[in-house]
Amino acid sequence: MSEIMPKEWVLGKASDFVINPKNDIVDGPFGSNLKASEYQFSGTPIIRLQNIKRLRFINKNIKFVSNEKADELSRHSYKQGDIVITKLGDPLGLACIIPDSFQDGVIVADLVRLRTNDLAFDKKYLTYALNSPLIINQLNKHIKGTTRPRINLGIIRDLNIPVTSIFEQKIIAEKLDTLLAQVDNTKARLEQIPQILKHFRQAVLAAATSGKLTEEWRSENINTPTFSATSDSLKHFRNAKLPVIPENWQWLRFDQVAEIASNLKSPLDYPNTTHIAPNHIESWTGKVFGYQTILEDGVTSAKHEFYKGQIIYSKIRPYLCKVAIATFDGLCSADMYPINSKIDTHFLFRWMLTTTFTDWASNAESRTVLPKINQKDLSEIPVPTPPLPEQHEIVRRVEQLFTWADSIEKQVNNALARVNNLTQSILAKAFRGELTAQWRAENPELISGENSAAALLEKIKAKRAASGGKKASRKKA
Repeated sequence: MSEIMPKEWVLGKASDFVINPKNDIVDGPFGSNLKASEYQFSGTPIIRLQNIKRLRFINKNIKFVSNEKADELSRHSYKQGDIVITKLGDPLGLACIIPDSFQDGVIVADLVRLRTNDLAFDKKYLTYALNSPLIINQLNKHIKGTTRPRINLGIIRDLNIPVTSIFEQKIIAEKLDTLLAQVDNTKARLEQIPQILKHFRQAVLAAATSGKLTEEWRSENINTPTFSATSDSLKHFRNAKLPVIPENWQWLRFDQVAEIASNLKSPLDYPNTTHIAPNHIESWTGKVFGYQTILEDGVTSAKHEFYKGQIIYSKIRPYLCKVAIATFDGLCSADMYPINSKIDTHFLFRWMLTTTFTDWASNAESRTVLPKINQKDLSEIPVPTPPLPEQHEIVRRVEQLFTWADSIEKQVNNALARVNNLTQSILAKAFRGELTAQWRAENPELISGENSAAALLEKIKAKRAASGGKKASRKKA
């Protein structure tokens, strides 16, 4: 490890950074000494695993203990500016600085508190180092447990951390502040794009099912006949003002354009048949994933039989936005409807993905314990129905636009993966000395002699010896 560091740096243990390792690097109390039943809504704040992310403190769901209990646990206390490290979870070894808004409190058993000498070490530098690949790789070699990965306190005290002069530490921290802020800004912008694409897809569906998407196409195909059906049975929606649609379109009842199939089977007779439930369909997209066979899922209740090409629709809340076209035969949850379309299946499928259809389905709930749309209410939902040739054209255009959106989303996901790796890449460069190579060449006096890393560690060592290495006395409850 020392071969990849600048020659002016030295490698030190985490315990070398503090005056008294047994008091300055401590973990939380054993579980029996601080129970969840002792948490309260006021008093002394405690910091838990969920409050610590990599380089970020999460000020949410803060719990408290009584001031008397905090005095009893004073050895496990923290104060603003301390560094907190997770020693449990996946990933573990997340570290951040406790913000100024938390003046003091107590950590729980899953955390380690590190208190440095501010004159010798820059807290930001040390926190960045603790979150770098250099430290993560060390921790991964000492993980215990599989279901709940963990490391012990001794491993954290013995971590090998690169040490440089206090001046270079501050320069590295400043450079990382700037670079990682740019990374976070890029990441935040990329994370907004999927939501933008979601709105784009809904806008496309709204335009498709209102006739706007094919307005020009209709002007060039004026002889296209009207879909042959009567729409005199929209009783449920007569009092509602239906959206305006083109003259040669019709509002028809759902049961005029589709048949709601019901064919319950015992899953025990079909152990090797593929099973689909609402949780296997992605909301608003119709993408199906994660399904298994009846035997693998271990289901025993009655299921609907469905066939390739049928629409499968979830009839329960909050999954009324889950609809898909089956690409194989199988069995689906009794909480889903297999549907045979009498019009272009993909057109009806896209209509069922619109927010308008989902809103209407949500308002038509049955009076059962689990809110859902029953077959009668579903059959009465209006469907904007263009002539078949226009249905086919709408489907073609929607598929084209959605393919384009999917391509963008894939590129965004790839970019996000690269950005997520970029943080660790930058941290790795920082603690190989690459970010400050020019600075060191221009400022040799700030990294040598009494300003050197070796001298810095000697100062800490001398101060530790002067203090006698005494333990801080524990307060009595």
